[in-house]
Amino acid sequence: MRLEDLDTPALLVDLDRLERNIVRMQEAISAHGVALRPHTKTHKIPAIARWQVAAGAQGITVATVGEAEVMMAAGLADVFVAREIVGRHKLARLARLARQGPLSVAVDSVVGAEMLNAAMGEAGVQLEVLLEIDVGSQRCGVPPAEVVPLAEAVVKMPHLRLKGVFTHEGRAYGQGDPAAIERYARHEGEGVVEARDRLAAAGIEIEVVSVGSTPTAVGAAAVPGVTESRPGNYVFMDLKQVDNGVCTLDDCALTVLATVFSKPAPNRLSLDAGSKALSADTGAFGRPEEGFGLIKNTSYRLWKLNEEHGILVAEEPVPFGIGDRVEIIPNHACLVPALHEVAYGVRNGQVEVVWPIAGRGKF
Repeated sequence: MRLEDLDTPALLVDLDRLERNIVRMQEAISAHGVALRPHTKTHKIPAIARWQVAAGAQGITVATVGEAEVMMAAGLADVFVAREIVGRHKLARLARLARQGPLSVAVDSVVGAEMLNAAMGEAGVQLEVLLEIDVGSQRCGVPPAEVVPLAEAVVKMPHLRLKGVFTHEGRAYGQGDPAAIERYARHEGEGVVEARDRLAAAGIEIEVVSVGSTPTAVGAAAVPGVTESRPGNYVFMDLKQVDNGVCTLDDCALTVLATVFSKPAPNRLSLDAGSKALSADTGAFGRPEEGFGLIKNTSYRLWKLNEEHGILVAEEPVPFGIGDRVEIIPNHACLVPALHEVAYGVRNGQVEVVWPIAGRGKF
């Protein structure tokens, strides 16, 4: 199949860039003697997860119970659900998964741990858990100084096994300065290692000290004591990563193929990829001038998105006419696959593979 045979909007994955990104991150993390457990929420495609594991990844990370179900049904093993899970329906599903293979989940409260323990007890299984550490993002987790009381409660719960600690330093996004990102990466690694050390001082030994985030993945992995890294976005990269100095445009493997369907003025046009194909996520710094996606191999960024319109406005006439097709590099690659049913793996202008996005809509 040729690109010309595809209707638009269509989600494209450059297979050469994808492979290069997978290998590069694996080598960078492995160089520090740290395990890579990639976050598959970015692509939601079991075939890509298998590719990552074949390259050397030690298991995978998911964001939801539904994503865990999809990945485990596809034969992926050793899955970490990097979010606290509550609610009887999700807990019952989690218990069923725990019978199928290695599985772990996040905990950041005694109340949440008690719910997990009760649900696993009813199912007659034991579940591994990692305690979430807040190193400053103020999303979930406990500060390193408060980890011991939580751990002491968890280790007394017979249907849970404390496996480790983990964190995510979201503040590294939007820095635009490699030196600042490196400082956040070191802070991330040091914070989660501090939690491990506090547990050790209390007589609680753990085996996993896990960090996350594509911008901080390598820098945090370099901190002595870190054992695992969980980046996700790196497989595709995007404009957020480019604008943060994490990668170049040549590393961006994910694009949306779109068609110009209206050109009311020489300097203004509409594409058939709007917010329902690209997401309306802002750029790395949340500024309007960052636009909503870059037309590949140009300097044009989309000025505005409606649901079905990607609108380009420039100061000068734009070199595209009605019927022309372009590829758009999205601001945030982690959101876009969830908006499409399939992704087309492309090499040298030919579609080599069509992947159903099996994890989309799986909560």
